[in-house]
Amino acid sequence: MTANPTATRTTPFGHLAITWDDRVLEPRSWTEAQSTWAAELLTGAPEGPVLELCAGAGQIGLLTIALAPRRLVCVDLDPAAVELTLANAEAAGLGHLVEVREGRIDEVLREGELFPVIVADPPWVPRADTGRFPQDPLLAIDGGDDGLDVARTCVAAIAAHLAPGGSAVLQLGTREQAELLVPELDGLRLGQVRRHDRGVLVRLDREDPA
Repeated sequence: MTANPTATRTTPFGHLAITWDDRVLEPRSWTEAQSTWAAELLTGAPEGPVLELCAGAGQIGLLTIALAPRRLVCVDLDPAAVELTLANAEAAGLGHLVEVREGRIDEVLREGELFPVIVADPPWVPRADTGRFPQDPLLAIDGGDDGLDVARTCVAAIAAHLAPGGSAVLQLGTREQAELLVPELDGLRLGQVRRHDRGVLVRLDREDPA
């Protein structure tokens, strides 16, 4: 008998209970640090909602606004991710604060729309290595030849939509990947990189005008 890919499970994520299934990536406990960092950044950030790119089941953005209440806009290409994010927002009592947009990042964000804090959780596994993770859905982990295809799209969106005085927290696999993105940080600067047991978190800041 084959497993039902839409059989849901619930995983603790910070103080939230996140429901997910095999259509999306299982929430990783280490990424709670991304939510915590984003919530810390919100304490001194300008007004406005948080943006989460490549939301998956929505856990990182939801924990962020549970720790530091703001409105949240979640974006994901996968209809399953949209469905699960909406369900998790309602279950956490945060549904009134959350808007979920299904589609390509460059199509669902409106020109001139600005966010003081952005969290981005793109797939970052190099394509040749995805076979090492058969339990994970390919759409959620395949980052292209160098693992940075979707990360580059996220960086471009951050450059276009990060409010002055704002910061983004980008999840990647290695510090080397972060360094490869430096030439593409149009109007952004690479801030602190924090290494964790399963990946790295990278803070990107808006460059001050000369």
